Amino acid sequence: MRQPGDRQPAPGPLVLVQDLVNTLDIEAGRDALVTVADLVAFCAAHGVPASAAGAEDLAAVRRLRESVRDACQAHTGVDVPPDTLTALADLFRDAPLTVEIDSAGRAHPAPGPGLTRAAALTARVGCTVLLAEADGTWPRLKACAAHGCRWVYYDHSPAGRSRWCTMSICGSRAKMRAYRDRSRPDQDRTTTSNRGRE
Repeated sequence: MRQPGDRQPAPGPLVLVQDLVNTLDIEAGRDALVTVADLVAFCAAHGVPASAAGAEDLAAVRRLRESVRDACQAHTGVDVPPDTLTALADLFRDAPLTVEIDSAGRAHPAPGPGLTRAAALTARVGCTVLLAEADGTWPRLKACAAHGCRWVYYDHSPAGRSRWCTMSICGSRAKMRAYRDRSRPDQDRTTTSNRGRE
C-alpha cells in the first residue's frame, strides 16, 4: 500500500496492522472493508483463513480496525479512550494466543488452534503487536495527529517524534492552524482597543 509522502511502510509483520487500519482512508472517504467479500480478500492477501466469514466477522474486524487506530494514535501522546480499551479486551479475549517454542529455543506468541475468520485475523494482529512491542517497533506505528486524517504510518525518523503522516500536508495544515490560533487573541485585543477609541 502506497504511503503518504512516500514514507516507507512498517517493517516485517507489522505491515499487516498498518494495512488493516488503512483499509479506511478517512480523508478520502474510501473504505476497502465494506462487504464480507472485501474482508475475505483482505484476509487471503495476508494469509489468514476467512473463506466462511460472515457479517458478524466484518463488524468485528471493522471494530478492531478503529480500536487499533486509537491505540496507534496514543503513540503521538493521546490516551486510548476507555471504550476502545474495552473493545480491544473483548476482541482479544475471543482470539486467544498460545506460546510456541521454536527449534532454537526462542519463544513467541501464536494464534490459538482452530481460529478462523475474524478471530484468526485478530489473533494475528495480537501476535504482531506483542512481537513489535518486544522489539521496540510498536510505538513507532502511529495514527496521524490530524483529526480528519488519522492515517497510520510508521515513524522511521531517528528521534521517533513524528506526529503527522506527511509534514507537507497534515503537518503544514496543523502548523497553519496553530499560527492562526496564536494570532487570533492579538487581533481580538486590537479590535477591542480600536473600539475603545471610537
